Amino acid sequence: MKHFSRILMGLLYIAAGINHFRNPGFYLQIMPHRLPWHEALVQASGVCEIICGLLVLYSRTARVGGWLTILLLIAVFPANIQMAIDWVHTGHTHAWVAIARLPLQLLLIWWAYGACVRDDKK
Repeated sequence: MKHFSRILMGLLYIAAGINHFRNPGFYLQIMPHRLPWHEALVQASGVCEIICGLLVLYSRTARVGGWLTILLLIAVFPANIQMAIDWVHTGHTHAWVAIARLPLQLLLIWWAYGACVRDDKK
């Protein structure tokens, strides 16, 4: 089951990373306003998601991929907060999605830890 979980996770992160290049406008909108170089950061986060996805696919690199995924999820959390703030303030019809996405980050961190980092042999 852990193997299947890693494969699913890897494919999802690869797809999400590719989406940064296919649909950069969405990610540009949610960038925290105080950060510079929005386009470069969107591209860099897309590359990082693809790398994390590839790393978690393979047993030999899953542990480092899991830790990098956790770090990535922490790093992009401010963008999720910015999206929630902006969508609530503008009355966006899907503001609830942005708010629900915040605790989802914790679940994604838990998933990466459980599927890739935690050693079940202890």
